[in-house]
This record gives sequence, structure tokens and C-alpha cells, in this order.
Amino acid sequence: MEHGSSFLIQGIVFLGAAVLAVAVAHRLGLGAVAGYLLAGVAIGPFGLKLVGNVDNVRHFAELGVVFLLFVIGLELEPRRLWQMRVRLLSLGTSQVLGSIALIAAVAWAVGVDWRVGVVVGMALALSSTALALTPLTERGAMKTQGGQSVFAILLFQDIAVIPMLTILALMGTSSASAMSWTGGLFAAGVIGATLVGGHFLMRPVFRYVARMRQREIFTALALLLVIGIAGAYEKAGLSMALGSFLAGVLLADSEYRHEIEAAVEPFKGLLLGLFFVAVGMSVDFGLLFGKPLLILGIIVGLFAIKGAILWVIARAAKLPPGETPLFILLLAQGGEFAFVLLTVGVQQQVVPVATAQAITLAVALSMLSTPFLLILHDKVILPRLKVDAPARIEDTPEEGKVIVAGLGRIGQVVARLLHGAGHDPTILDDDPDHVEQSRRFGFRVFYGDATRVDLLEAAGAARAEFLIITLDDPDATSHLARTAIKHFPNLRVIARARDMRHMFELRDIGVEIIERETFLSALALGRAALAAIGGNAERAARAAQSFADHDNVVLAKLYAVHKSEADENVSVSNELREQFVRTLREDEAAVAAEAKPASTGEKPA
Repeated sequence: MEHGSSFLIQGIVFLGAAVLAVAVAHRLGLGAVAGYLLAGVAIGPFGLKLVGNVDNVRHFAELGVVFLLFVIGLELEPRRLWQMRVRLLSLGTSQVLGSIALIAAVAWAVGVDWRVGVVVGMALALSSTALALTPLTERGAMKTQGGQSVFAILLFQDIAVIPMLTILALMGTSSASAMSWTGGLFAAGVIGATLVGGHFLMRPVFRYVARMRQREIFTALALLLVIGIAGAYEKAGLSMALGSFLAGVLLADSEYRHEIEAAVEPFKGLLLGLFFVAVGMSVDFGLLFGKPLLILGIIVGLFAIKGAILWVIARAAKLPPGETPLFILLLAQGGEFAFVLLTVGVQQQVVPVATAQAITLAVALSMLSTPFLLILHDKVILPRLKVDAPARIEDTPEEGKVIVAGLGRIGQVVARLLHGAGHDPTILDDDPDHVEQSRRFGFRVFYGDATRVDLLEAAGAARAEFLIITLDDPDATSHLARTAIKHFPNLRVIARARDMRHMFELRDIGVEIIERETFLSALALGRAALAAIGGNAERAARAAQSFADHDNVVLAKLYAVHKSEADENVSVSNELREQFVRTLREDEAAVAAEAKPASTGEKPA
């Protein structure tokens, strides 16, 4: 019970510090990441000492990076990943190998053992995935040429951690330095299981759970998938973030992509915040005050060496001048995997403890300084460049501008019509059988409850132009219309109404275009019935057209009084019905008058 109380108190401390610090940082214009980092400094061992064991918190908080890479993988289909292969290999290899070589050379020049220099070079060559991708996403720059280059290098770094750990094991002098065949086979098996399971097993499992229509179980399955893969990769000595990224990529073309992303997104945000808090807590100010020149020298050298290499890479890759400073800044700092490599280096007796502590502190401080350098970039560097907004790269597909909610009888017709006219809509439906069947015919259909704000956000509602609501449930239609208009004012809403009363409700909400679901079919049926009963198809067609015109008048007049007393609605309705009878009689009389001269052989005057 005491342990549970302690855990609860720590949770209150983390959440309270995060909320307060981020609110203050937002007020000062510093951004959420800076707020999290400062919260970690405040509650850590060198602040108010509200939390003691930093390592445990940091290990748990690394799940934030895992969830971040999983969500990014969900947005990157295998086809797009294959298109990135040249950029991934060329930019990633240049940055990682260039940084290792130059840092190791500088370390050797100042008298550091070459083995220590190589390990330090590997640790410092890596950048923080969370610190780099979060600002890119906030600025909407993920799809720019510079943003895609940053992502390619970060992904290559995550992959490069695997051979780095192998090299560390071979360089070590401890009894555990030799990598066993069983460990290598286990790692290969985990990767193989991810690829095979992601391709053949994940989709049927999600389909089965979706049919249960238990949203919390679907969320639990998504979390189990991410955490389970992360645990398996960690057990195999691989990068947890790499495993979650691969799982996300394998689900990127799944119909459940948006629903999975909506389920994982809140946990990703909280855990990323906890990760930044843990980084702030890991800053050892005692060592900083004891050896300030050494620590500051390492930080300045880190930014200078990696910055120079990144500048050369940016020039070779022909990045736009306006994107180069952000590209360099986001990758020049140290990263979270440096903590892992340095810890292993100490365990393998390759890196002295004092050296590892100094490098670890320098990496943490470089990460802590990045949000403030980003402010300098936005307010000083970028305005001086006087460049236009960064252009998107050509090979990145744009989000669809039309979202269709509901794939029932009406939704299918609407989707087919739009698809045939060249407007490929993003379709959302909560029936897994509808989704699976429609995807076989080439529609971009995704599983999920379209009335949820998080799913609409995941489906691109913030960037779309039209939302077409074809749901069977009128209450759900009204709820979705209200939600969309409130949270996504950019959307023009087109909705299906059950009847006239529902149509008036949607008009009150603010829906621009509304069609009653059975009006046209009822009108066509009535026309066919009149033609059969009266034996005059032309007269039936005229009556049907007159009724359609009359109905527009009815809608306008009844909408004007639909909030009045019931008696007034009935009175207006009766009056309009009698008016329609008179209109039909007058029309019949006019037609008869025109036909009479023809029947007597006389020409009409």
C-alpha cells in the first residue's frame, strides 16, 4: 500500500510540474518542450529533489520515443519508405560516419585513447529523435525537403545503433563482451517476426477486435502492440524505437491506421512529455559546477563538429537556404541513445566512468538548450533570411480534400460518384466488414468512429476542405456536424438528413448543404405511381416537377416557423397543402385549354 501511495505521489508531482511548467513556458513563448525540460530540472535531484531515481524514470519515459516512432511509421507507407532509400542511405551514412570519424580524430588529437574516441564519436553522432521531430511537426515542416532529410538521418541513426552495440561488444574486455550466436539469432528472429506478423497477423487481429465494438479493447490492443514490440526489441538488444517504427510502417496501409493512431496519440503525448522531463532531471549541475570549462567545451565542440558536417551535407543535398539552419540545429545536439551507448561502454570497460559522466552531462545540456536555440532560429535567423514558406517535396502525396463519414447505402453511392469524378475521398466507417469489402474495390476506407475528434484529426480534417456525412443514425449525424463545425471551421459540411425535422436541426447547427435521404426516391416512386394510375406519363412528370418546386417553398416557410408553437406549424402546413392542390388543378386546366383547340381542329390564338 505504501508503494502504491509513493507511486501516486510521484504521478501527481510529474503531472503537476508538467502542467505548470508548460503553461508558464507557453506564456513566455518558449514552447512545450522547453517547459517539460525546465519542469524536470525543477523537480530533479538538483532542483527541489521531489523525485530521486532518475534512471528508472528515464527508462520508462523512453516509451515516449517509441510511441512517437510508431505514429510516424503509421504515416509512412512502405512504398514511400522505399522511395526514401537513396536519401536514407546517402544522408544517414554521411552524417553518422562523418561525425564518428571527426569526433574520434579530435579526441585522439587531445590525447584520448582511440577506442574511447570511437565510442564517444558513436555516442555523440546520434541526435535526439523526439527533440528533432516534435518541432518539425509543430511547424508543419515534416513534408518539406529539409524535414524529410532530418527524418531520413534520424531513422538511419536508429538503425545504426544496432551495429554500434555490436562494435562495443567486440571492443569490450569484460567476460560478456563476446556476442553469442544465440543472441544474434534471437535478434534476427525478432525482426523477422515483426515483418511476418505485421504483414499477415496484425490486420486480422485488429479486424476481430473491431467487430467486438469495444473501443477500450481496441485501445488496449494498440498499446499492447507497441509496448510488446518495444519489449521484444529491447530484450534482443535492438532499438525499441526501430521496432515500433517498423510495426507502424507495416500498418500504414491498413484500414485501421487512423483508429490506431487516434488510440495511441494521447499516450504518445504524455510519454513524450515525461521523456523531456526525465532529460531535465538528468542534468548533473554538481559536475557542471565542478568542471564547467570541460563540459562547455564538449558542448561547443559537439555543435561545431556536427554543425560543420551537417552544413556540408545540406550543401551536397541542395537543401533550400531557408531550411538549412533548422536542418543543422535539429541534428547538431546529442541524443537519448548516447546514454545507452555510454552505459554499455562503461560496462564493457571501454570508456572510463569519469569520461562517460562528462559526456552524458554534455549531451543532456545540449538537449536542454535545443528549444531555446529554436527560439533564436525563429525570431532572429529566419527573419534575416527573408525566405518564403518552405515548399513541400514533390514525391510526398497531399492529404485528400474530401472526407466521407459512413459507408452504408448512401455513402457507397456518394463515394463511387466522387471516385469516378476523380476526387478520391478518405472514407471512415465503424463496420469492419464494410471497410474490408470496400478496400477490395480500391477505396481509401479506414475503420473508426467518425464522430470522434481525434479520429477526424488523424484522418486529416484540419487540412481537408469538405466533410460529407452519410451516417444512418440521425443523432450521430447531428453530433458529427456539430463537432466538425466547432473543431474544424475550415470544413464545408454536406450532410444527409433523415427527414424534414432533422434537416431543420442540421440547418440550425450550420450545415451548408443538406439532402433528405428518401426525398428523390419517394418523388420518383410517386411519379411512377401516378403514371400507372392515371395512364398519362407526361401528366405524372409535370405533377412530380410541380411537387418538387412546391417542396422548396414548403421547406422555406416551415423552417421560418419550426421553432414556433405546434399549432402554427400545422396551420402553415395545411395552408401549403391546399395551395399545392390548387396549383395542380390550375396546371391541369391550363394544359386542357392548350389541348382543346388542337382537338377541334382550330389554331390557338
